[in-house]
Amino acid sequence: MNFGGGRLPAVWKRFSSTTTTIVTKAIPSKTHLHVPIPDSAFPQGYSLTGLHCGVKKTGALDLSVILSTSPRPTSTAACFTRNAFKAAPVLVSQEVLQSTLGRARALVVNSGCANAVTGKQGMDDAWAMSGATDKLLSGPKPHSETLVMSTGVIGQTLPIAKILDGVRAAATTLGSTFEAWERAALGFMTTDTFPKLRARSFTIRGKEYRLAGMDKGAGMIHPNMGPPSGQLHATLLGAIFTDAAVSPRSLQNALTYAVDRSFNSISVDGEMSTNDTIVLMANGAATSANEAEIDEATDPEAFEMFKQELTMFAADLAQLVVRDGEGATKFVTVTVDGAPTYEDAHAVASRISTSALVKTALFGEDANWGRILSAAGSISLSKPIDPTRVNVSFIPVDGTPPLALLVNGEPEKVNETRASEIIQQSDLEVKVELGLGMESAQYWTCDFSYEYVRINGDYRT
Repeated sequence: MNFGGGRLPAVWKRFSSTTTTIVTKAIPSKTHLHVPIPDSAFPQGYSLTGLHCGVKKTGALDLSVILSTSPRPTSTAACFTRNAFKAAPVLVSQEVLQSTLGRARALVVNSGCANAVTGKQGMDDAWAMSGATDKLLSGPKPHSETLVMSTGVIGQTLPIAKILDGVRAAATTLGSTFEAWERAALGFMTTDTFPKLRARSFTIRGKEYRLAGMDKGAGMIHPNMGPPSGQLHATLLGAIFTDAAVSPRSLQNALTYAVDRSFNSISVDGEMSTNDTIVLMANGAATSANEAEIDEATDPEAFEMFKQELTMFAADLAQLVVRDGEGATKFVTVTVDGAPTYEDAHAVASRISTSALVKTALFGEDANWGRILSAAGSISLSKPIDPTRVNVSFIPVDGTPPLALLVNGEPEKVNETRASEIIQQSDLEVKVELGLGMESAQYWTCDFSYEYVRINGDYRT
C-alpha cells in the first residue's frame, strides 16, 4: 500500500523593437502532493522529530533527528555525492559507516547552512553534531553511530552552539506518529514548497514490512552518487527507513542499485551538489530476534524482492523532487529504449534531461523535437548511433495515442496542433528509440522558467 503518492506566477517578457509584452504563466500548485499518512503505515522501531534551533532566521524548522530504537542491530547504507568538494557532513558520514561496518543507528540533519567548503571548523562541527546525537542512543558506543547531513548555503560555518542545543532539546520531542515524521521531513527543507514524505508496505514470503522515506530538494539537482567507497546537485538529501532485517553488505548493494534508477535519474538544473546524500536504515524491528537478515548471498530471492521494492519506492521519492523543481511548470519523463547497455540509455536520457535548449522549449511549449534529437546525438555510446534507426515521439499521460515525430530517421508530417496539445500538459513523456539493442532507462526532469532564474538570482539574499 502506498501513502502519499503554489507558487507565484512565472513572468514571461516578450520583446520586440517597439513593445514589451508581459505574459504570466502560473506555476502549478503542489498542495495535492502534501498528504497525511496513517501512523500505522510507518515502520516500527524509529523515533524522530524536527524543530527550530536557530539556523534559519525565518523561524522555520531547521533541525531533524532520527533514531533507530529497535533491539535488533540496525544496518545502514548510504550513497554520497561524487563532487570533488565533498561537504564536511559527507566526509564524517562516510567515516562513521566505515568504522561501524554499516551499523549506524542515528541521523541528524540541519538545513539553512550546507557546512561545505568550511575547512577544519566544518569537520569539527560535523563531528560535534554526530557526537551530540550519539548521546541520545542507548547502550555502549565504541564508535560514533550517527550520520550527518547539512543543506543550505555553501562556504558558511554552522551556528554550532545553536545546533547542539537543538539536538539536546530533541530528546523531549521525539516520537513515532505521522506528526513526528512530518516534522522531521520539514526540518530538511530549503526552497521546497512541501514536505516530501511517503510510506509503503510490502510483503516478502507472506511477511509484511514497511518502508518510509523523506527527501528534500528543488534546485541544484542533478545527483551523481555512489557508495562510501566511491567505486561506482539546493542539495538533494534523502533518508529511507524499513523495519525489515537486511545485512549491511546487501543493504548497500540494494541502495546503490535503487539510487542509480531513482535519485541518479533526476535533474532540475544539471547541477551536482557538494552535499548530496541518500541514507537507508534497516532495523529489523518487524522480525523476531532469531530471524536471519535478508542477504544477497544466502537468500538471493528475498534480496531481489527487497531490492525491487526499494527501487520503486526510491523512484517515487525522487520524482517528488522534480515535481517541486524551482520554478517548474512541467514534469517530464524521458525514456530511452533500444540502447546497447543500460549505461548508454541512462547517458542519453541524462543528456536530454539536462539540455537547456530542451528545457526552455518545454517551458515555452514549443514542440521543437530537433533539440531532443541533437542532445541525444551528442553522447558517445558503446556502439555508434545509426540515424536511420532512431525514432522520437511525444507520449501523453492521458492515455491518448503517442505522437510520432521522427520514424527511422525520417521526420513525420507532424500535426502541430496535436503536438501543442501534448506539450501544454503539465505531465508528458519524451521517448527516444535508438534501435541499437534491448536496454532502456528513464530520467525525470522539468522545464526551465523565469521563476527559476528569480529564485537562484537572489538565493543568498
